[in-house]
Amino acid sequence: MNATHRAAATVALVAAMLALPVTAHHSHGNYDVNNYTHLEGRVSELLWVNPHTWIYLEVMDDSGEPTIWALEGGSPASLTRGGWQPDSVKNGDTIKVRCHQLRDGSNGCLLGFVTPPGGVEKEWD
Repeated sequence: MNATHRAAATVALVAAMLALPVTAHHSHGNYDVNNYTHLEGRVSELLWVNPHTWIYLEVMDDSGEPTIWALEGGSPASLTRGGWQPDSVKNGDTIKVRCHQLRDGSNGCLLGFVTPPGGVEKEWD
């Protein structure tokens, strides 16, 4: 292969690599992704922001005291592609979620599914 062919092949390879979508993401190793936690509570805050949406959910603990759970969701773009809108869940709504709790047992989850008020469970990722 002469130098011209090598240069053309290199340019073609670089162009192909640049055309591929890049989907870098951080690890979810801090969550127990093998098990779901089921929660129901009142949305105290919804952050529809990049790179991840967040729902802060007020849940009653075993003693009847309110506790706040921080629920990490997908990006606004991925949620919109999945049929969610910024107003699908609002502050004050009572929702149900299935999520992967933090491995250390604290009040945090990686969202899997959300059931909005009067709605049907749908993936939130």
